[in-house]
Amino acid sequence: MGKTILINVTPEETRMALLENSDLVEVAVERAETGHIVGNIYKGRIKNVLPGMQAAFIDIGRDKNSFLYVGDLFPRVSRLAAGDEVLTAGQDIIIQIVKDAIGTKGPRATTHLTLPGRYVVLMPTVDYIGISRRIECDKERERLKAVAEKVRPAGMGMIVRTIAEGKTEDDLQRDVSYLHNLWNALTARSKRSHAPTLLYRDVDLVIRIVRDYLTADVSEMVIDNREAYGRVCDLLRFTSPDFVPRVRFYQGTDDLFVHYGIDGEMEKLHQRQVWLKCGGYLVIDHTEALTVIDVNTGKFVGQTNLADTVFQTNLQAVAEIARQIRLRDIGGIIIIDFIDMEKDVHKEAVLTALGDHLKKDRTKTNVLGLTGLGLVEMTRKKSRQNLDSLLYSECPCCSGRGRIQSPETVAIHVRRHLRKINGECKGGGHILIQVHPRVAEIFSRQDEIPRLEQELARRLVVEAVPTMHTEAFSVLYQQD
Repeated sequence: MGKTILINVTPEETRMALLENSDLVEVAVERAETGHIVGNIYKGRIKNVLPGMQAAFIDIGRDKNSFLYVGDLFPRVSRLAAGDEVLTAGQDIIIQIVKDAIGTKGPRATTHLTLPGRYVVLMPTVDYIGISRRIECDKERERLKAVAEKVRPAGMGMIVRTIAEGKTEDDLQRDVSYLHNLWNALTARSKRSHAPTLLYRDVDLVIRIVRDYLTADVSEMVIDNREAYGRVCDLLRFTSPDFVPRVRFYQGTDDLFVHYGIDGEMEKLHQRQVWLKCGGYLVIDHTEALTVIDVNTGKFVGQTNLADTVFQTNLQAVAEIARQIRLRDIGGIIIIDFIDMEKDVHKEAVLTALGDHLKKDRTKTNVLGLTGLGLVEMTRKKSRQNLDSLLYSECPCCSGRGRIQSPETVAIHVRRHLRKINGECKGGGHILIQVHPRVAEIFSRQDEIPRLEQELARRLVVEAVPTMHTEAFSVLYQQD
């Protein structure tokens, strides 16, 4: 059984689910409000240049300026220092967004522009030909390189995509002609436009799925929106007519994702703990700098010996780790803490299995191997907001810590505050303490209030307020 692509379209958002042998392996979500800017090309204006950071910030007409690192300049510049600047504030520059704004960071930009098509990616600013690494046949690679040399515009570069395997010169020529015309229109517009302005908007998620995901191993694409279905079929009739029969319009009464059981799977994506079929489990934790994945034997006790139990758990964990990385779209530095293995042959087998599973990932990954502590280091390219940051916001109770102070801790803070302010409250009266009900239970214990009243020489009244934050409290001085 091959791959299946599901596309759910609503006015608020578009969702894509990729299934391999009926298992969910990738999810993409694009919302109408936030949109999508990776791939967009702007004529921007440089706001400021920071030689000490080897970077420039560029106004592209959005709420956050884009960030251009000197290494992403074209032509390549080795340094950006005071007195030797190649960029100046107020200068106009054409850039393309390569990474979404994440948290407080603005979007990252480059001047190495690319225009992706169905079979090729046109690179107007470089003179280079690349062939997808997923095309493994040397003879086919040589053929495609020769075709690319013939059809590419003079002075421009291009990358031949995986889907181009087996395609004719006419197929590639048609794609290149469209992209070349698009580039000419884009450059003409840049000459008559004032910065900041959007010169080119990348296509929406539905069309990107056709462009980037609809390959020969996809047996079916199911779409639940008639307008989107029509657009996809029209595009395929022009670019890949033999793929049209694989596209199906879903007319069921149930929501498409509910019908295929995707909604239930997506609910699990925020869970910290992921169970393995053998009874072991993974723990996935995110920090600002990296993601840590810990492997545990859990309920799995094995059948032979400890070394084999550990090895089998790690092998099963490898497949699920690769799947979770794709599903959650985890990028940046990833550290995997497998269960300690004593045999070198087991370590090599686990690393090999990890590499094999990661080959299915369209996003570039790099496994660096085992550290001295037995940790596996790897990186995965990050370009868009991952699902976790798109679907969830920071908890207002714990501020993203994942924990809140215990009632006992808050009660101690209250007592400390009472001792501090007691001397400031002159004359008679009593003190009203407002706290969350769980904290109020601490003060309701036998002798707690009388003991405090004796220590402070003042009457205390504790009021439980269910609407208060668990960590919050209020201490009010009141006259009797």
